Parts: sequence; structure tokens; C-alpha cells
Amino acid sequence: MDKIINLDENVLLALDFFAKNPPPSLDINSFNLPFVVGSGNAYNTGLILFSEKAAIFADESNLKMLIAAFEKAINDKLITQAVVISASGGKDSVWEIELAKKYSLHTTLLTTKGESDAAKIADKVYVFESINEPYTYNVTTYMGMILSATKENPIEIKNFIENLKFPDNFGNYKSYSFVVPDKYMYICPMLDIKKNELFGPNLSIRAFSQGHARHAKFVIRSKDELVTTLGSKNEYFGDPNHRWDIDIPKKISFAGVMAATYYIIGKIQKAKPQYYKENIFDYVNDYGPKAYGSAKPFDLIVPGSKK
Repeated sequence: MDKIINLDENVLLALDFFAKNPPPSLDINSFNLPFVVGSGNAYNTGLILFSEKAAIFADESNLKMLIAAFEKAINDKLITQAVVISASGGKDSVWEIELAKKYSLHTTLLTTKGESDAAKIADKVYVFESINEPYTYNVTTYMGMILSATKENPIEIKNFIENLKFPDNFGNYKSYSFVVPDKYMYICPMLDIKKNELFGPNLSIRAFSQGHARHAKFVIRSKDELVTTLGSKNEYFGDPNHRWDIDIPKKISFAGVMAATYYIIGKIQKAKPQYYKENIFDYVNDYGPKAYGSAKPFDLIVPGSKK
């Protein structure tokens, strides 16, 4: 457990890394109605990258069905591209690219592993350098991709999150909620994934856009829940005495909101029992890879791609 850092520490290391190693520039406007494919937070990263573009979003569960459903549009050359996002360039990304190429789609891979099996067969590859990180964290993996599109300044993001004023009783809450501006709604499923990875069934962490939060998400108010709202004053959600409002600086966009919320979740991780650290070793060596039909353990610390 000693070699596993908390998520907040990982965020700071990631920002320092990107300050010295800017990611490649990704021109989203060069894509026209592509399939955007990814698993887990790779899928959510695709939603962020193409949030202002027409695209067809898919994952490992529905890509085959969606490509078949759009076969006529593909044959008519209305759809000509597929963007596959995969940290490892392995697992599902290989067959996803093979399937896209079967339909004569031009394939672009976003990955941290330039020598991966998927990178060997994709038509174009963007390689995003990463640092060593605990399994599932994937901070540099996806933050680099987001920074490549938003062009935010990592140092400004770091200054923003290091100046957050945490409530005095922050670590004592039994549950935590985030409310973000509608623009950043695709950050919310990323936080839900982090909740599942770090706390499983042991702690409640919820995340909603402002629009979604209005839909009866806070019928029940509790002094045991801290509601953190980014970008506006919270007048309605949660117990009035247990709210934390955070202003978002003008130059901060998706990467900054991701960094801030991940950083806060890392502070929750630090304040609570070490559920992740107590279970991750067994997961990567036993039931994690077995779910993929493999006996080969996952890396406990995923090696970075920076040479």
C-alpha cells in the first residue's frame, strides 16, 4: 500500500508533468460526424472532446449494433471516420479498430501507448505521454487528451485547486455530492466511476449538472452530506448549512474542472478508510483480469509512457 498515492497527489503530479510536457494539439474540427468509441472514462473523455461537435458515441457494448445501424450512411460516405480512445491501446480497442476498418472508416487512435496492438493497425495515432499511476486512476491519460483540445494552462489549474478552502469538517461527512455547470455535465460520469473505483459500496459520492440536479436529486436534505457546487452559488441543493461553493476562474475549462473534482475526491479518499488500497492488489492479480478471460495480472502501478 505504501507505493500507492492518493488521487489528489496524482492530480498535482499530472499538472506538473503537463506544465513541462505539453500534450500534442488535437484539432477537433478536423473530424466530421465520426464514431467516437471508448470504454469507461475513455468514453466520457470522448463526450468531452466532441461536446460541441456532431458525433456518434459508442462503447464496447453497442459499437457493433451502432455501426450496423448506420451502415447505409457509411456506404453513402456520410460517415467516414472513427475515433477510438484507449489508454492502453489494448483490450477492446483492437477489435473496435478492426471493425471500423472493415467498414472502410478512417481510424484515429488516442492512446498513451504508441507501440500498442491498436496503434499498429490504426490509420492515425495520437500518443499522449503519461506518468506512472495506480491502476484505474488514469489522470494523465485522459487529462492530457482534454488539455490537447482545450489548451488550458496546467499551472493555472494547479494554482486554482491548491487555493481551494476546504470546510473545517470536510472529512466527517458520510456522503458527498457535486453540482457542476451544464457545460461540464460529462465530468459527472467520470466522478461516478472514481466513486466506484475508490469507494465501491462503502461511500456515497454523487455528481450532477445543474440542470439534472433540479430533477428531484435533492429531495432529501441531510447534515451528513456535503454538496459542493462549482461555478455558481448553491441556493437550493442540500442542507443550507452543509454547502460548499467554488468559483471557476475564467480561464479554467474541462481539464480544470476535472482536476478540481478529482482533487477533492482524493481528499475524501485520504480522510476515509483505505478501501481502494486494501483491495486493489487482489483485484489486479485475481478477479480483475479473470473477468477479461486472462490469467495475466494487471499492473498495480501502470507504467507511464514518458521515456
